[in-house]
Amino acid sequence: MSKKVVLNLPPRVAFDDTLAREAALKESGQKTGQVQLQKRSIDARKAPVKVRLEAEVYTDNPPEFISYHRSEKNVENAPAAIIVGAGPAGMFAALRFIELGIKPVILERGKDVQARRRDLAAINREHIVNPDSNYCFGEGGAGTYSDGKLYTRSKKRGDVRRVLEILVTHGAKEDILIDAHPHIGTNKLPKVIKSMREAILEAGGEMHFDSRVTDFEIESDRITGVWVGNDLYKGDSVILATGHSARDIYYLLDEKEIAIKAKPFALGVRVEHPQSLIDQIQYHCDVRDAHLPAASYSLVNQVNFNAIKRGVFSFCMCPGGFIVPSATMEGEVVVNGMSPSRRDSKYANSGIVVAIEPQDLKGYADFGELAHLEFQQDVEQMACEVAGGTQNAPAQRLTDFVNNKLSASLPNTSYQPGTTSVLMDEALPVFVAERLRTAFRLFDKKMKGYLSEEAIILGVESRTSSPVQIPRDRESREHIQIKQLFPSGEGAGFAGGIVSAAMDGERCAESAAKMYFKKEHE
Repeated sequence: MSKKVVLNLPPRVAFDDTLAREAALKESGQKTGQVQLQKRSIDARKAPVKVRLEAEVYTDNPPEFISYHRSEKNVENAPAAIIVGAGPAGMFAALRFIELGIKPVILERGKDVQARRRDLAAINREHIVNPDSNYCFGEGGAGTYSDGKLYTRSKKRGDVRRVLEILVTHGAKEDILIDAHPHIGTNKLPKVIKSMREAILEAGGEMHFDSRVTDFEIESDRITGVWVGNDLYKGDSVILATGHSARDIYYLLDEKEIAIKAKPFALGVRVEHPQSLIDQIQYHCDVRDAHLPAASYSLVNQVNFNAIKRGVFSFCMCPGGFIVPSATMEGEVVVNGMSPSRRDSKYANSGIVVAIEPQDLKGYADFGELAHLEFQQDVEQMACEVAGGTQNAPAQRLTDFVNNKLSASLPNTSYQPGTTSVLMDEALPVFVAERLRTAFRLFDKKMKGYLSEEAIILGVESRTSSPVQIPRDRESREHIQIKQLFPSGEGAGFAGGIVSAAMDGERCAESAAKMYFKKEHE
């Protein structure tokens, strides 16, 4: 037998598992029993901040908290499926293929998660961008070194709990199964990714690094393999899980006359505040309670410009984090955010971006379905040009941007390559800059003190999602035009974040198994 209890606890108790279990047992009215913590969320609507905790108290042995177990199958000699990309969509597709008795062969353009660190250091210290190994490309995908946030609203796309349990099985803390906004952290996620790779290899799968796909092998109306330079990898299906920054794949699809579609995305800047200021605003305090995590925020407003409304919203908010350079080519500047597991940086940053729709880009009509991609690339190149041609980011004090004034000095920032003081209007399209300017004033009304002299904006935040979608059948997830091709994850335009991409990868693997590996699947 069991009894569910819901408690509102002080942070000191809620974030101490022993004290939390004692409180749940007392609330249940039972003198003895085993307590399973199930959900934890912060209620910061007023002071003092409380933590809502859901728990189940059992009079006998509770059920297993983690139901997922690694597959014991060996698929070394099984029929092969090709997976292009070792981000969450690709890695989770590979694990699912193994469970279904199919051999995954992963081709990753970047390096393994350890070797990738050297290229990240080169961007930060020497402003050298390796186009195949950077914050976007490499084992684990963009999420590996840009935060590891696991929150998703895409609960209808698959089994969120299963994805989280797989991550725990490979080394993530069980807290991600409890917290309302789970997070692994940039410093912890590489070990999880390495463990997943080892599981794939131990089961007989293959992983090939420094293996950028350069062409598709197409026979009639189906894809039968992919080329990496002069090497052909054949398989009975191809999962295309390249992430949202693999522009060469979009151009290859267009060249092969394989259908693609321009997709709305969002573009803007990354704003950084002292974390202590965000804590004060969100937790209604002078100094944050030592037991509370660094405070975060979520902001959105509809903003009018030239009689057209567009959403302006916070994106990938990183409390206690850092701003990182996320360009994938020389001659462009892109910024993103990340947080370590402890979220103990003295800075808080977030993307603040404007929704971009096709009607906003009439000057790019000649590029057809690649219009949004071309626009995105032009903005990134302009940001590089106005900041001096390196990985220095164009920057401005937030208050100066709102008042359209060049900053005489810039606040300290977590962005390692450096900043160049500019009028951000020089780096942003006017319809983006003006909406941002209005939105920041509106955000200050929601979070009094947000519009601060201590805050800085850096440009450009442009890789929020893919600017291209690869159309596929809604039910089978197969490409509507080419058989055996399964566009998956963020790069296909069907996911946004680690968890939703992982779920999409699993579903694509299941569809491929059902359609093209029937004997093995059955």
